[in-house]
Amino acid sequence: MSAPLAPSASAAPLAPPHAPVRAAAPSVTAAELLAFALRTAADPAVVDSLPLDPEGRTWIRLDGPGGSEAWVIGWPPGTGTGWHDHAESQGAFATARGRLTEHSLAVRLPSEGWRSLELAPDLDRSRSLGPGTGRAFGEHHVHEVLNDSPTEHAVSVHAYYPPLPLIRRFSRTGQVLTLEQVERPADWQ
Repeated sequence: MSAPLAPSASAAPLAPPHAPVRAAAPSVTAAELLAFALRTAADPAVVDSLPLDPEGRTWIRLDGPGGSEAWVIGWPPGTGTGWHDHAESQGAFATARGRLTEHSLAVRLPSEGWRSLELAPDLDRSRSLGPGTGRAFGEHHVHEVLNDSPTEHAVSVHAYYPPLPLIRRFSRTGQVLTLEQVERPADWQ
């Protein structure tokens, strides 16, 4: 008869066959982010809590659903984000006041390994988002958001999941998109 085997110090204990298996934490969908952004944009107490500056964008950070991050952003007349993406985060935004214009590209860019790309024709998309309207988007969505009004402030709510690991900023000349800068959370919080 052989001696019983002793577990080694590095062996992990085995769970009995009836033990429940833990499911991965649920992720938040782009549709859920959009629903949150629209609800929050319709809440006057949240929107009115944002201090507005006539010279530059202002923002306050909120906790979004399911561990997402959210922002209420004020847009003075004539301001915008410039071209950028949100890396591996999906997102949504909704306009609370004023009107925002989004220009986007209907293509997924490579996440790394390039500095400048020539875009094919017919990739540009534009939409105008007035109060109570919004839009959701997936990972690596490249866009710019603008307040084209010469006189009116705009306010919007943005949500991202997972919380933004980085933002890549681009310049654009005609059909050429150039990576200019990578920002990390410490740069905007």
